[in-house]
Amino acid sequence: MFNSLSAIYSPVTIAADHIRMLLAEGVDVRLLVSEDLKEEERWGIYLDPRIEWVQVCNHYKGKQLTWRDYNSTKIPIHSTFMEEARAVGEDLLQNLQGLDVCILYDILFQGLYLLHNIAVRYAAERLPELRFIAFSNSIPDESLVGKPVPWPHSARYSPLSNTDYVYPALCGLKPLSRQCRVPLERCHVLNNSLDILENICDEVKNLAGKTGLLDADILIVYPGRLTTGKKFEKAVMLAGAIKSVSTYEVKIIFCEYPSADIQALKYKSLIKEKGIAAGLQEEDIIFTSDYGYPDGLPRHAVLDLFTLSNLYLCPSYSEAFGLSVLEAASRGNFLVLNEAVPALEELGKDLGAYFLRWDAKNFGFSTKESYHPSEEAYYEVNSKRILIAMEHNSVIFAKMKVRKRYSPKWIYENQLKVLIFKTDSPTSS
Repeated sequence: MFNSLSAIYSPVTIAADHIRMLLAEGVDVRLLVSEDLKEEERWGIYLDPRIEWVQVCNHYKGKQLTWRDYNSTKIPIHSTFMEEARAVGEDLLQNLQGLDVCILYDILFQGLYLLHNIAVRYAAERLPELRFIAFSNSIPDESLVGKPVPWPHSARYSPLSNTDYVYPALCGLKPLSRQCRVPLERCHVLNNSLDILENICDEVKNLAGKTGLLDADILIVYPGRLTTGKKFEKAVMLAGAIKSVSTYEVKIIFCEYPSADIQALKYKSLIKEKGIAAGLQEEDIIFTSDYGYPDGLPRHAVLDLFTLSNLYLCPSYSEAFGLSVLEAASRGNFLVLNEAVPALEELGKDLGAYFLRWDAKNFGFSTKESYHPSEEAYYEVNSKRILIAMEHNSVIFAKMKVRKRYSPKWIYENQLKVLIFKTDSPTSS
């Protein structure tokens, strides 16, 4: 029952995330808000034309309702409370017709919404087929467990029929079940999600939509001129080895720009061939030139990609400094650099990088590495060490978790979807 859409009010942003998830999956959404919410307050996903907006009664006998905060059972109920609740309930009854599921945000506990709590119960009694998902973003109140509470205050501590109760963290389920006086099996976790793409540039949003790059546990971004000196094929071989020795999904994105050194299609074909042989799938190897950026992804977009990635590989044959190393490090990437290149060794030691040795050329020397028993075995051994180092780096590991485990896609598939499309509704209480 939003009276406004201020992003400062957390349920507004949580509801926006859920609406975005549902619309992305083709689920029809009807949004019920107070009739006094101003249309110009809409922002972000709330502007999406696919949402069916419904304004719910907020007046009684020609006057706007005054929302009183009944956050204590000691606060007297105002004289017209039940009549006002019935007026809102009648409107809800009409506007909930034909729906399968109604998600409530904090309505069943917040004292400010006690009137709407009663109104929802009025409609629910008359719509026995409608299921409710009651999301609570407030810390449960167990102070009145086992104590009698007078009506209508008791609605805040009473079960609603045909309802699943939801809390954003597992630790709150038992307190929530005790507060609402429902069995624990009717309480579920629905974590808050982070849409990491929300404040990312359009170029990267577009790329993410076409490549599923957020599905990767380990995301590698390697910008550079498409030349053999950048050793793109070495990067995919190591990426493939990392995927082969782990259960992680791995993707590598080459933000390449043209070079006259070698025919682009020929070199890209070789890179893909090497990566696939090492353990990657073709869709794990992404060239931004294949997605509308033949002259290279804009620099600001590369920096945004580094915000999403967590592993940076630089097997380059020669570098004067390595600016992209700084860019990757500044955005929380684990660094793996070519130790044989003096500039990369100098910079990498200063930044705590992990080193491998690849062919190198610099101040009057040119080296060619040999690996025993094989280059593949060398990558396998070092891949395991790299993974251990990444997993023991709390910042890198947290970044990996946040990008995938707490993404809207994961939350929808593993939590919200399960609640919405369950086949066995809880029995009425």
